[in-house]
Amino acid sequence: MTQTPATVSAFVDAARGTLAADRLKQREPLAPYTTFRIGGPADAMYDATSADDLAEAVRLARATGTPYFVLGLGANILVGDRGVRGVVIRNVARAHHPVGDTGLRAESGATIRELIFVAINSRLSGLEHYIGIPSTVGGAIWQNLHFLSPAPERERTMFIAEVVESVELLTEADERVTVDNAAMAFGYDTSRLHHTRDVALAVTFRLTPGDPFVMHRILQENLSWRGARHPWLDIHPSAGSIFKKIEGVGAGRLIDACGLKGFRIGGAQISHIHANIMVNLGGATAADVRALIAHAQRTVEEKHGQHLAPEIGFIGEF
Repeated sequence: MTQTPATVSAFVDAARGTLAADRLKQREPLAPYTTFRIGGPADAMYDATSADDLAEAVRLARATGTPYFVLGLGANILVGDRGVRGVVIRNVARAHHPVGDTGLRAESGATIRELIFVAINSRLSGLEHYIGIPSTVGGAIWQNLHFLSPAPERERTMFIAEVVESVELLTEADERVTVDNAAMAFGYDTSRLHHTRDVALAVTFRLTPGDPFVMHRILQENLSWRGARHPWLDIHPSAGSIFKKIEGVGAGRLIDACGLKGFRIGGAQISHIHANIMVNLGGATAADVRALIAHAQRTVEEKHGQHLAPEIGFIGEF
């Protein structure tokens, strides 16, 4: 049986006096909170409903020495079948408001989807390109969310960093600071958050005036493009791309060239639509996915001499 760290009891006891007790759960299964619909229980889970609440929960976890993980929409991760030791702080801090004529500030638990429509209704452009990608603001900042636009007039990879003005952080020293774009060290699939224990509390986006009809056209184009190339999450749960991009080759193309589309282990399958996406056919376990990842890596290495490095995060105990 998996042992719960003693620090979790300390966190739970302290949380009852400082956090909202009705939003604190114990032994909570995590599968329903991930896009893969896979994952065992967290020792404790707390729903943080504001930036202040999120900061307080993280500070409390640090003060009690409790391992913690901040969870957004649960995309791009695989949670282990044995669950997560410590506390999962689920970020549902979603408040947002305009800043000047072209700014939009949002807490890090707000979803990119909801902000897209807030921006369009305010006639502001810059976020609409990311429609159809499941992500909170915090997740988008963490990974420097990006999308290859299909339209000829903007056929390039677009990064969320292009519209980020500043980020409010809770630092490793438990201080709340606001830093500019340059301080976030954005790169391809990376940011400052990968290399520190800082937590994003809120983000200010700087957008540009735009025509809502043009933005709605972009939504339709991008959703159509994604729908033809990616399995639908509500039918076939997934974590998005499994392996990192291989410049000039493409991880998905290598897997496809090995004839692995449709290959299945247990309830996990390499998608028939996109070879770099693995789907949960129903009842898939983390062990199934790990075995499928290993099989794809071995096969590609043997046939093409290329190593596939996972892009997703592996969370908890497997």
